[in-house]
Amino acid sequence: MLSFLKSGNKPGANWSQRLKQGLARTRELLNRDLSDLFGSGKIDERFYEELETTLLAADVGIAATGFLIGELRAAARRANYREPRELKHALRAALLALLRPIAVPLDVSTRKPFIIMLAGVNGAGKTTSIGKIARYYQQAGKSILLAAGDTFRAAAREQLQVWGERNNVAVISQQSGDAAAVIFDAIKAAHARGTDIVLADTAGRLPTQLHLMEEIRKVKRVIAKAEPGAPHEILLVLDANTGQNALNQVQAFDAALGVTGLVLTKLDGTAKGGVICAIARHKQIPLRFIGVGETLEDLQPFNAEEFVDALLD
Repeated sequence: MLSFLKSGNKPGANWSQRLKQGLARTRELLNRDLSDLFGSGKIDERFYEELETTLLAADVGIAATGFLIGELRAAARRANYREPRELKHALRAALLALLRPIAVPLDVSTRKPFIIMLAGVNGAGKTTSIGKIARYYQQAGKSILLAAGDTFRAAAREQLQVWGERNNVAVISQQSGDAAAVIFDAIKAAHARGTDIVLADTAGRLPTQLHLMEEIRKVKRVIAKAEPGAPHEILLVLDANTGQNALNQVQAFDAALGVTGLVLTKLDGTAKGGVICAIARHKQIPLRFIGVGETLEDLQPFNAEEFVDALLD
């Protein structure tokens, strides 16, 4: 069975617990060092240097690490703290201040059909994410139509077809042809059927493949012709395992398409979960969904409080 069709959790399984389990590698790396840092000693330059090393090891990134340490220095001065343990709550507050601006849920009620275009590099998890996002909105009572716009990879079309068959979701695809034509047909079908949401897949591409980046710009232009004002959301799917390279992908795809939201996948397979902080400091594009596993329930809207609670013991 395809991985994105697995459902290993019982209905109603607790997302906070799954999130904590999914972030285990990042949390263990981070808290192992933080426990030592906040458990003894004093607040001095050595403390801040060791904290910087710990945050960078979790892939928080230079800019976000600088922000967090600056917030802790300010908190220590304001309250005249002397012991590191007194700063633990300040670290949580600083993380929340960093992440709350990107914790913006996607509102799909503003248009019908609401057209979501997904983009990203090869292997980031676009097609799998489409299946999970479709399931999420289907459970919220929305009707879904999938556009198999990844015309380069037959397996991508097959994944969407299998998902559609098992969950009674319509899939528009072609054995050949270009992505723009498939998505154009899907939008027209969505209007005819009164569908709430169109999820449009596209082929993976590297930002350095300039001809493919131009092609995806064409896809966006064709969507706008089929539906003025669309796509209503352009989601960039990022693999957490890429760490700081995700920032380069954000910059390149945003320049090409005007990215309006992010999906961060595979947080369960990496100790680089701190990359969310790096992304938030880099550019405040809303992080719509995060993925921490292979089951349908393991991709959910990003919530800053839940994430920080799962990250820090």
